[in-house]
Amino acid sequence: MLKKAPRAVLKSYMKKKPDIRIGKNADLMVQLNLLLVLHRLAEESRIKAFEEKTATIKGHHIKAVAKVSSQSC
Repeated sequence: MLKKAPRAVLKSYMKKKPDIRIGKNADLMVQLNLLLVLHRLAEESRIKAFEEKTATIKGHHIKAVAKVSSQSC
């Protein structure tokens, strides 16, 4: 797993919209937001797995948590 997001790819996506003003470190902010979302998803999936008395987080735990958290946004 990569330790950090590839900034070049992220910057190229952001530059495709020249009419939108983007700050100098916007790509870092996007990366930090992504890490926060993934951390929250991992924590909630761990709780869901613990509720079902399993030691391993499985795919259906992540899907259930992602479904609930996407509806709450």
